[in-house]
Amino acid sequence: MLKRRSDPSRRRNRAGGDVRNGVDDLRGTSQLAIQAIRQVTGVVEDMHRTILGGPAVLGSPLAAPARLATGAAYGYVRGVTGLVGGAIDLTLARLAPLLGPASPGPEREAFRAALNGIVGDFLAETCNPLAIEMRLRRAGQPLRLTRRGLRAQLPNPTRKLLILVHGSSLGDLQWNRRGHDHGAALQRDLGFTPVYVNYNSGLHVSTNGRRLDELLEDLAGAWPIPLTELVLLGHSMGGLVARSACDFGERGGRRWRRELTKLVTLGAPHHGAPLEQVGHWFDLLLPASRYSAPLARLGWLRSAGVTDLRFGYVLDEHWQGRDRFGASGDPRGALRLPAGVACYAIAATTSARGGGRLRGDGLVPVGSALGRHARAELTLSFPEAHQWIGYRMGHLDLLSRLQVYAKLRRWLLPPRAP
Repeated sequence: MLKRRSDPSRRRNRAGGDVRNGVDDLRGTSQLAIQAIRQVTGVVEDMHRTILGGPAVLGSPLAAPARLATGAAYGYVRGVTGLVGGAIDLTLARLAPLLGPASPGPEREAFRAALNGIVGDFLAETCNPLAIEMRLRRAGQPLRLTRRGLRAQLPNPTRKLLILVHGSSLGDLQWNRRGHDHGAALQRDLGFTPVYVNYNSGLHVSTNGRRLDELLEDLAGAWPIPLTELVLLGHSMGGLVARSACDFGERGGRRWRRELTKLVTLGAPHHGAPLEQVGHWFDLLLPASRYSAPLARLGWLRSAGVTDLRFGYVLDEHWQGRDRFGASGDPRGALRLPAGVACYAIAATTSARGGGRLRGDGLVPVGSALGRHARAELTLSFPEAHQWIGYRMGHLDLLSRLQVYAKLRRWLLPPRAP
């Protein structure tokens, strides 16, 4: 495994973020490729050894010779891979200062966001330069969370603060879809100041929730003028991260949590997503055969953030002390929405209105997005008037459809004076 080392190609800019060099991403990709080769080499070796060892019913009399036959060969592959990887990493580290910083483009940001969603916990654990560190940003630039810094970066802050939290494998720039950005539109129409969260969606939801709680406390303490409204808007996994941050903020007696007025979730898998549930079945079925068992290790590469979506984990206690690839039921206890906050939920369905049983949006079932559950204690108590379903919409359409924006605008309008 590659060790963390001082990296001269990374420097702090005045906005508090990392000045990235193009070589950073090349180094990160190289490290990931080397680690992937090692993982696949181990899988192939195990399968090769199993086949050479003969049927299990014979007591595997060839197992020991098989280990001798494969050990040297695959050990050589791993050794060469490690030497090549170390040489490439060292060379690129020395080259980085010569090339200078580069501004990440939208394609590069989207690539990093998707990669972090899939194996983000692995990137963080191995100190890979591609791992994303959570930031509060505007226009892709990290905010400096001091009163002076915010005044410099946000010349006209308002008393109405909107925090937008993206979904799994997405980034903050992807709130802008097909020319529409809910944050920019709410700034134009209702006077909100939008601030976007950018985070590694491969980490546990509660890990990101804890960090978001810390950043929001810093932001609220440094906001240049008194706040009258603080709204959290979360798409997909972002809705779970927002709920998790609310829980941490409430337990810690945070200032920002006391100022929170509304929480809106768009297609959030409050009770899980079927794709991760299918992935979990493969985790259980592949080890059933000694010949397919090595392949299960490839499924174990998917991130903690992805496996949290099996049931919609939002707290540390939902996953701590459990084998996230093992057989288990839903461990969550009674759930509730943040107290004293007006909470809203939007779901999407690819079905037409009046078409019978509603399909999900391609990723999240309607019931999960609206917080409904067969067990009463797990049902999230979104008021009926605070729920809405968008028909003939997919999961990402929630970011761009004007019908969705119209509902958001209505919900976030200031109350009429009596």
